[in-house]
Amino acid sequence: MSDSLRHLLGRAVDHAVAYRERLQENSGKPEADYYRMREALRAPLPLTGSAPAAVLEELVERIEPGLMPMAGPRFFGFVIGASHPAGVAADWMVTAWGQNAGYHTPTPGAAAIEEVAEAWLLDILDLPRESSIGFVTGATVANAVGLAAARTRVLLEAGWDVDADGLFGAPEIAVLVGEDAHSSVFSALQMLGLGYRRVHRIGTDDQGRMRPDALAAGLAPLAGPKIVIAQAGQINTGAYDPFAEIVAIAHAHGAWVHVDGAFGLWARAAPGLKHLTEGIEGADSWVTDGHKWLQVPYDSGFAIVRDREAHQRAMTQWGSYLPSINPGDRVPSAFVPELSRRARGVPVWAMLKTLGRDGVAALVERHCGFARRFAERLGAEPGINLLNTVTINQLIVNFGGGDAARRKANTEAVIARVQQEGTCFVGGAAWHGEWVLRLSISSGETGEADIDRSAAAIIAAWRAVQAERG
Repeated sequence: MSDSLRHLLGRAVDHAVAYRERLQENSGKPEADYYRMREALRAPLPLTGSAPAAVLEELVERIEPGLMPMAGPRFFGFVIGASHPAGVAADWMVTAWGQNAGYHTPTPGAAAIEEVAEAWLLDILDLPRESSIGFVTGATVANAVGLAAARTRVLLEAGWDVDADGLFGAPEIAVLVGEDAHSSVFSALQMLGLGYRRVHRIGTDDQGRMRPDALAAGLAPLAGPKIVIAQAGQINTGAYDPFAEIVAIAHAHGAWVHVDGAFGLWARAAPGLKHLTEGIEGADSWVTDGHKWLQVPYDSGFAIVRDREAHQRAMTQWGSYLPSINPGDRVPSAFVPELSRRARGVPVWAMLKTLGRDGVAALVERHCGFARRFAERLGAEPGINLLNTVTINQLIVNFGGGDAARRKANTEAVIARVQQEGTCFVGGAAWHGEWVLRLSISSGETGEADIDRSAAAIIAAWRAVQAERG
């Protein structure tokens, strides 16, 4: 058994290293699209089993042509990290150890390292140290957890125990959210029974920042429980809401303030960027991802809640077979929806240990510098229109003049050419009546040369589109 296990896992390592080594050149697109992969992989369920080593070889051979090189240096389609080798190695150990890390007494090592990682995250993000953190899959679930804690607390203050009695007959909760909030917020509201259509949408400025005067006007006529959802890092522009004003206005009206900071909260870790988040520490809950700027492998997100009691009330499960809890114990499953869960704190600990405070700060600041460099290269080309103030790692551009429909057609054509050519991967998005090419710089593998090479590819695509269209 030992020799076969060593051979199997050794081959997995060989394949993983070979794949990562190819990412420098193959950074723009998969070799095969979804439809080709679906046809290639379709097969009836086998009647008899196969040797694990043979299954591994077939898996790699069949699936690798359909893998997007997201861990490479020139994937700019989403705000995601590159799964740093230190985090990958730690995550492999999590899988090999096979710990169901929901409770502290059956898996003391996993529970203890998560508690340390919680303290380190609060330290590096400089958030209230009494806060609790739920280690979840990503920002969507983190938003749901943070807003569940908010729902618990604001309804308790209104005399209603929502965790015991549900929403039927409960006082209505007013949810106020900026016009340019991320879709994960609305998904979380949907899951919690608060609805994505019944929210009060608050006006934003041209960068997507919530306007304090609009928030004050929105809150003025409302009575009863209230939740205000702010944003650190708008997904297109990277803009930050004015937190000091928003928190003061919201708290003056008795509202809970929740901040979706899936990537933007990491500005707290960078001395040169922390000013963007001034006042954010006054909020009541926050969300960020580990698989973005911290470069932790998927899946890794953090639901951070100042009110530890409300957090636990909203999440804790009970069962006679479950271990007993002593006062002061930190139980991992008490802060997340899952009872069965992997030890997500392990790769987080490993990445914070690998990078340290200075390394995280340098990574964030380097990417923001790359975004400015990207903007300078693209902005110097006639007909490329930069549509945001580059404050962090996000930039959006579109192409040409004329009306919005013409610019959209140009932009779609450029995106298609860039994706087809394959130097880098970029995507499109709607922004304030325009269709834009969107760039997110957040991979730990990205270097200055990757920015210049990718900017040149986008410029070449734009020139080709102009030549075609005359």
